Amino acid sequence: MTSLVRRIGMGLLVCALGSANGVAQGWQHIGKVERVETFKEGLQNGVELTAGQTKVRVTQFYNGVIRIRVAPTGHFPKDFSWALAETPLNYISGPVQIHDEKNEVKMIAGPVHVSIAKSPLLITFSDASGNVLLADEPSLPMAWDGPRVHVWKKMPPDENYYGLGDKAGPMNRRNRAFTNWNTDEFGWQESSDPLYKTIPFFIGLRKGIAYGVFFDNTYRSSFDFGKEARDYFSFGAEGGELNYYFIAGPEPKKIVEQYTAMTGRSPLPPLWSLGYQQCRYSYYPESRVREIVKTLRDKKIPADVIYLDIDYQQGYAPFTINREYFPTFEKMISDFRAQGFHTILITDLHIKKDTNHGYVPYDSGTKNDAFVKNPDGSIYVGKVWPGDSVFPDFTLTRVRNWWGGLYKDFVAMGAAGFWNDMNEPSVFFRADKTMPLGTVHRLDDGTTIDHRAAHNIFGMENARATYEGLLKLQAGERPFVLTRAAYSGAQRYAATWTGDNSSTWNHLKMSTPMLMSMGISGMPLVGDDIGGFAGSPTPDLLTRWFEVGALNPIYRDHTAKGTADQEPWVHGPEHEAVRRKYIELRYRLLPYLYTVTEEAARTGIPMMRPLFLEYPQAQEFYGDDRDFLLGRDLFVAPVTTEMVDAEDISLPPGDWYDFWTGVRHAHEEKIQLRPRLDEMPLYVRAGAILPMQPVVQNTGETPDGPLQLHVYPGDDCRGSLYQDDGHTLAYQKGEILHINYSCSASSSSISIISSIESNAFKPWWNNSALTIYGATAAPKEVRIGDRAIQDWHFDAQAHTVTLTVPNAAKDWNVRVQY
Repeated sequence: MTSLVRRIGMGLLVCALGSANGVAQGWQHIGKVERVETFKEGLQNGVELTAGQTKVRVTQFYNGVIRIRVAPTGHFPKDFSWALAETPLNYISGPVQIHDEKNEVKMIAGPVHVSIAKSPLLITFSDASGNVLLADEPSLPMAWDGPRVHVWKKMPPDENYYGLGDKAGPMNRRNRAFTNWNTDEFGWQESSDPLYKTIPFFIGLRKGIAYGVFFDNTYRSSFDFGKEARDYFSFGAEGGELNYYFIAGPEPKKIVEQYTAMTGRSPLPPLWSLGYQQCRYSYYPESRVREIVKTLRDKKIPADVIYLDIDYQQGYAPFTINREYFPTFEKMISDFRAQGFHTILITDLHIKKDTNHGYVPYDSGTKNDAFVKNPDGSIYVGKVWPGDSVFPDFTLTRVRNWWGGLYKDFVAMGAAGFWNDMNEPSVFFRADKTMPLGTVHRLDDGTTIDHRAAHNIFGMENARATYEGLLKLQAGERPFVLTRAAYSGAQRYAATWTGDNSSTWNHLKMSTPMLMSMGISGMPLVGDDIGGFAGSPTPDLLTRWFEVGALNPIYRDHTAKGTADQEPWVHGPEHEAVRRKYIELRYRLLPYLYTVTEEAARTGIPMMRPLFLEYPQAQEFYGDDRDFLLGRDLFVAPVTTEMVDAEDISLPPGDWYDFWTGVRHAHEEKIQLRPRLDEMPLYVRAGAILPMQPVVQNTGETPDGPLQLHVYPGDDCRGSLYQDDGHTLAYQKGEILHINYSCSASSSSISIISSIESNAFKPWWNNSALTIYGATAAPKEVRIGDRAIQDWHFDAQAHTVTLTVPNAAKDWNVRVQY
């Protein structure tokens, strides 16, 4: 820093920074606090500080979350957020204590202690013990430059940063800088930025202690985690408010819970959406789609979903059908339903500009004044797949309602879900790939914003319009919407994927950290294009992708036009058999997968988890981008290379059983594997009780046999099962089955207990087949309740004891005596 000129009268600091630290000149930094007042608005309460004409509000949003708002001119705009849920969940607000001292203001709000230095105004967040969690960089107070806003924070040398959602490269964001501006980025690579989504939320993690920051600003924003300077990180935006939330944690899981309580959680998806999904750009004509569906069934490859990309439409116009390609479209969808397939249709947000030809979306949209406009009031026209296209003004409630109604005919035909693509929004033949920044978006209160403010929320509001429309049209069925673009809060409306990836080993390797980042950033229903979208994978690469994809939240095989076929049976019977094995594994695991999906919907904790989320004290996993947890109990170490050398597997804390062999391993063991093509390292937590089922060909088929409970004795031995009808909203009325399982073991016995939490839903099974691992000898006695049974089996080679509990959807206990 070459100089600092203080302007006390204005309450500002004009900072002229040298080029050494890379900060641009012209920032006006907040200066000395001149007035302190307690502040209360609605449920928020805290303190308002005045520095010259600038005002800063530091308030408790709810217990453990502190909000910071800055008004450089002293006038706060209308308090409005696209990201926050209408009613934030779990809102608990405790008393706030304010102590105005000579040199600082102290604010105590539950577990968070906020210290605000007065000259200049600097904010420090600490825990109740005085440990600093996050602090302003002293030489760089909060600042603005015209419409731009920015804040700088101290960066401890051992702190790690995670989140921001849709970003390529390592999951730890330290030493890199990022831009948030939703972008159609075909064929993105490791260094590509920005991508399709804007999620301005991150977690700081240091020595097991974490905090979160959510910067609620829809403009183009930036985050720099040490690329500019080694001692501080920063974030800001090109316009809008300096408005951010500090989330105390201190556990990473607690931060994700708090963040999703603010921005909303994914509704429970239909069970069928967790099945295998088959897609490509494009399956047409109708005979080809029918062939794909028939082949999946003939080869007994389980599947639940078939997608139709833009070629089913007439001239690529959304909400139309190309009758030359699809002469019996309605019957095709009905036939697929009868075969257990759900059809998902793409419906891009651009509407073909087609005057006087009876194209209802354009005619009705024009009549209803539904389209985005230029500054001169004319309708904005951009070229996309149909040619000249217009764009619904999704920032208006009435336009979202109109858009939702467009799905009426498709819903009546039996289409099960919808895919909102190209909604960054993407516009062809423009260097910036989107609509001009000056286009005008209207708001419900009669005001307008330009595209600078609307761009990053455009795709989310498109997905919202689709989701809310389907809620009205589908008569109690759960909507399924897949969106490419998103802003914080989009998880309330849609699942997502990582966009147009490539068929390379590097992209397979990058998929896991991207999916985990999306999950901890509030979007648990995520997947990637299995096999890669751009290009054609080698046989081994596609097989390895099918393996890891089976344990991702969304499991969709998808590829681009002009690439080789990418269905499970390509490349011959050996590869087909391996791919079928892992698709079947997913269907066997559906009771567990659905249970952790419900946990995500209820708590915000994602299904697919980085290791630090469950084991924040295990610092050796802070940089692990390959491995992940599916729920709490499955540890996945996917093969993401061509395997020239052996793979080293480092297990999480505790003991873990090999899923395939049942062998128990200690955390300290060094495991080195060279997996065969049909092997993916998979382990189960010692202490897990894993619900599984027999293989089915689709989720609508009733499994042939009992519920399977796999018991892996160990510390904190427990598991659970959640089931409902899988497709309606009846679960919201309590029509569910929820069972908690636990076990306790000694050297001479093991006891397993089933405890019903809710039994308002009758499951497909009556009995439970137990498999107890780790048995070193045949039992002397096995009891169900007070009754000794003889119908059990000991496998000396597998070290298992198996038995069946009849009428198991109730409380019961089993005791095995050795």
